[in-house]
Amino acid sequence: MVDIKDINKVYFLGIGGIGMSALARYFKFHGKEVSGYDKTETPLTKQLVNEGIPVHYDDNLELAPKDAQLIVYTPAIPKGHTEFMYYQQNNYPLLKRSEVLGAITRSSFNICVAGTHGKTTITTMVAHILRHSEYGCNAFLGGIAVNYNSNYWSNERDTCVVEADEYDRSFLRLTPDVAVISAMDPDHLDIYGTTAAMEDAFIEFAGKIKPGGVLISKFGLPRGKDLKAPNQLTYHLNNTQADIYASNIQMQHGTYVFDVQVKDWKLTNVVLNMGGLHNIENVIAAVAIAHRLGISDEKIKAAVEAFRGVRRRFEYVIKDKQITFVDDYAHHPEELRALITGAKGLFGNMKCTVLFQPHLFTRTRDLATEFAEVLDMADEVVLLPIYPARELPIPGVTSNTILDKMKNDHKQVLNKEQLLQWVKEQPGGSSTNTGNGWLLITAGAGDIDTLVQPIKQIIEKK
Repeated sequence: MVDIKDINKVYFLGIGGIGMSALARYFKFHGKEVSGYDKTETPLTKQLVNEGIPVHYDDNLELAPKDAQLIVYTPAIPKGHTEFMYYQQNNYPLLKRSEVLGAITRSSFNICVAGTHGKTTITTMVAHILRHSEYGCNAFLGGIAVNYNSNYWSNERDTCVVEADEYDRSFLRLTPDVAVISAMDPDHLDIYGTTAAMEDAFIEFAGKIKPGGVLISKFGLPRGKDLKAPNQLTYHLNNTQADIYASNIQMQHGTYVFDVQVKDWKLTNVVLNMGGLHNIENVIAAVAIAHRLGISDEKIKAAVEAFRGVRRRFEYVIKDKQITFVDDYAHHPEELRALITGAKGLFGNMKCTVLFQPHLFTRTRDLATEFAEVLDMADEVVLLPIYPARELPIPGVTSNTILDKMKNDHKQVLNKEQLLQWVKEQPGGSSTNTGNGWLLITAGAGDIDTLVQPIKQIIEKK
């Protein structure tokens, strides 16, 4: 294995991925020469270019640096990719993102957050509390922290807060001092094959915790009793059997005030300016970690109140009395359930419309019944065609696979152009059939986020 400290020129294949871009920023911060390839230009790749990291979008050997000393690649890069094959055939050091992250964090104090959902928000909350309180950390996030408009930052303290991704078993490269497991619902079955095999990987991840370390896991996880760690704590929104839970929860139009109970310690009147009860559950895990690190009560509370969220995690696009427009990355049935439940809990009188873009053919095929059941919670649903990401189409698997299983009569599949036209034809918040306004939700992990601003502009012109 190459010694990362000796590397001066790094090239990224798939630099626009959220985890890859954090690593690119890490190397740039440490004075290395960094460049990359991705298949499409995005706001994130534009930002990287503005930060001095060149990015190109053609699979073109002439644009690929021949003097790169390390090639970092994402598992999503097709094996027939010309540049990838060139580097492979010419014996360049080729490492997956997870291998590089494992090497970077090998000797640091690591807080690693895993789970099939919730991990990005918890990771960002932990890193934000450590930064805001001036405790300090190095952060490798799976989303853009709104407070800092970045997914990476650095600090002289040798503490790393890392999103531990279960895809492709990446998180098994990490060595946590503190580990979080937020959920173990079936996902990535294209990689794992069975739910049991995926759960086995989480059990193995818990086994990576260093001696004296701690596991903080969601209370009631499937096979939770199989998770072994030197020290263990459980957390839950409001189940008092858990070691960590919230109490005295009050709602105030998108803001929550609550207490956090951690065994023999209590933090009162915590203010969270973020929607969704699931985000209270996320933040109590982060609060427990901060308390364990010795951060003072007042600093924890100030940090939580100042937290502005993660881009595309229950992100308010419009929020007024007639229309509330929320954008979210939810792409698994349980994430959608938390999103819709949370939104309706806060804005229950409004007509709830969900615009959802399914992500991956395999996930749609494997979880179509669950998606249909959750989407039926909305008053109205519009599905976009499946976003394929790294996959080729599967015959017979389309967004209609979900639509046909839904019981809701107010449902349809539209392409992007049709969807924008449909939004133009909607009456707007004050004249919806409930008379109480419109709760509009866009959700999905594909490129539905490119429609958020166009939809916002249409609504604001009404």
